[in-house]
Amino acid sequence: MGTTDDGTRTRMTFTEEVRSAVTVRAALLVTGVLGLMVAFITSYAGAFHHPRPKDVPLGVVAPARAAGQVVAKLDRLPGSPLAPRTVGSERQARQQIADRTLDAALLVDPRGTTDRLLVASGGGASLSQSVEVVVREAEKSQKRTVRTVDMIPADAADSRSLTSFYLVVGWCVGGYLCAAILAVSAGARPANGARAVIRLAALGAYALVAGLAGALVVGPVLGALPGSLYGLWGLGALIVFAVGATTLAFQSLLGVIGIGLAILLIVVLGNPSAGGAYPYPLLPPFWRAIGPALPPGAGTWAARSVAYFRGRAMTGPLLVLAAWAVGGTLVTLVRSALRRGAGAGAGDEARAAGARPPTS
Repeated sequence: MGTTDDGTRTRMTFTEEVRSAVTVRAALLVTGVLGLMVAFITSYAGAFHHPRPKDVPLGVVAPARAAGQVVAKLDRLPGSPLAPRTVGSERQARQQIADRTLDAALLVDPRGTTDRLLVASGGGASLSQSVEVVVREAEKSQKRTVRTVDMIPADAADSRSLTSFYLVVGWCVGGYLCAAILAVSAGARPANGARAVIRLAALGAYALVAGLAGALVVGPVLGALPGSLYGLWGLGALIVFAVGATTLAFQSLLGVIGIGLAILLIVVLGNPSAGGAYPYPLLPPFWRAIGPALPPGAGTWAARSVAYFRGRAMTGPLLVLAAWAVGGTLVTLVRSALRRGAGAGAGDEARAAGARPPTS
C-alpha cells in the first residue's frame, strides 16, 4: 500500500511490490549465491568425475641388470600413470615411503615370477589401490604376478583413510563460520584497530578450543584416527586460525561479500583439491596444482602425516598454513588501521569546518 498527498492509502502495483521486496543489493547477493552454487558443482564434479593416476612416485628395487629395463617399461605405460625411479634397496624404499617421498615401491624378485608392491594406504586408500591396479596389469603383460604389502595401513576405524580429510573440513568450516559471526555481528568491516585485535584474539581462543575438540572426537572419543593427540590439537588450532584470519581479511576488504569469497576459496576450490577422497596424483592438473597451496590441502596432508607417518613431510604444509594465518592477520590489522586513519582525517576536517567563522 502507498499514500497520496492527502493521506489516502493506495494499493501498490505488483511491480512496485517486487521492487519493494527485492532490493538491488539482495538481487546481487542472490546472483552471487547462484554463482557459488554453479562453481561448487563444477569444482567437485571436475575434480572427482574421472580420477586416474598420473606420475605417481614409484620406487623400483631390482638387480642392476634389470632395474633400468623395468623402470623404462613402467615409464612408458599409456597415460604416464607412474613416475618410476630406481631405489638401491628395499630398506631405502621403505624409508622413502615412510618419509612420503614415494607413494609405492616395486620389489622385483630375480629368482621367481612374483614381485612385491609396497604401498601405504594410510596416505590414501584410493591411491594405493590405483597403483596396485596399474602395476598388476603391467606385471601381467610380462607374465609376472605381484603381491601387495601395505606398509602403513589405514586404521581399521578410519575407512579409506578419510577421517583426516573430514576432520580438516570440519576445522575449516569452524574457522570461517566463527570469523563471519565475529564480523557480521557488529558490522561486516572492523571499525577500528582495537576491534580488529579483539576479533583476532577471540578467534585465537576459539581456534585452541576447536583444535582440541576435533582431536578429541576423532581420537579418544571415536577411535577413528591414530597419532598424537597433541600433534592433532596444534595442527587443528593452526588450521582454524588460518582459515578464520583469512575470512576476517576478506571481510575487512569486501564486507559481507568477503564471506562468499572465503567460501569460494575454502569450500569450492579447497575441499575438492585437498587430496582427501582422491590424493593429488589422482586429481586433474588444475586441482592437483592448487591443492597444496590452500588450507584444506595443506591440512589434510599434515593430518595424515601426524596420524600415520610420525609427523614426517610436514614442513611445507605447515608453512602454507602459517602463511595464510599471518597474511590474514596482517591484512585485517592494516585494513583496520587505514580505516581508522581515514576516519580520523574526516573527523579533523569536520572539526575544522565547524571552527571556521561564518561567511557573509
